[in-house]
Amino acid sequence: MTPLIEITPGVHPEWHLFGMTLNRDTIVCTVIAGVIVVVMGLVLRSRLTKATDHVPTKLQLIWETIVDQVNTQVEDNLGHIHPFVAPLAIALFFFILIANWLEMIPSQINQHHSEFFVAPTADTNLTYALAIVVILSVWTYGIRQRGVKGYFSHFIGQSIFPEKPGADVPIRIVFTFLNVLEELIKPVTLALRLFGNIFAGGIMLALIGGLVAWKFGDVPVGGVLAIVFNIVWKLFDMAIGVIQAFIFALLTVLYFSMAGSGHGDDEHAAEHA
Repeated sequence: MTPLIEITPGVHPEWHLFGMTLNRDTIVCTVIAGVIVVVMGLVLRSRLTKATDHVPTKLQLIWETIVDQVNTQVEDNLGHIHPFVAPLAIALFFFILIANWLEMIPSQINQHHSEFFVAPTADTNLTYALAIVVILSVWTYGIRQRGVKGYFSHFIGQSIFPEKPGADVPIRIVFTFLNVLEELIKPVTLALRLFGNIFAGGIMLALIGGLVAWKFGDVPVGGVLAIVFNIVWKLFDMAIGVIQAFIFALLTVLYFSMAGSGHGDDEHAAEHA
């Protein structure tokens, strides 16, 4: 009889410190992903400063292509390449991409704990942390660009009824509630979108790994199927990793654009006044 495939989604090896439970694999792989991104940036920087033939490497070309794409998105949405928004979006993209791809590395330890390298983005603890960093940065940017009064005025319907300063109070209360709710939901959806896609990919890899035990009669065909499906799915999962990293970075840029909307229009009007 072919044994059942057993997987334990959401279960992590743990550390316990000062009454807190820490997911060991998430922390370790988050640090690894961060180190990889930092080292990659330092290596590229050193090669740029030491290059004499001005012939870019393949890694440099990939990096510059992604940086150009992010800068284009920032400029299209903010009107200029902001010195904080662009580096933040680029750093988020590369970090999330490497974090998503870590689970592609074969690292089986034993039959009870299958992988050492896991995608830390498949843990909501990391995705929520990233989303909180983004939304706090967005709020700070919006307040600095528009001022406290200008930024918070859109929550109470000023932008909805600009021609009716005396609009009905009940309507303003409803729109204020909806605007605040929308703002609070942003980091939740940002985090869960990334988590859901990467977590689902991890489950698929676990299911494919379980195919090894499959037999057709007395013929063990599961090993061949597992190899084929594993290769195909990992290629697909790598593409998903790129897409999710880009979506996270793009939404970050869009949130900054929404937070600063109105400020750019005021500057533009002032220039033509």
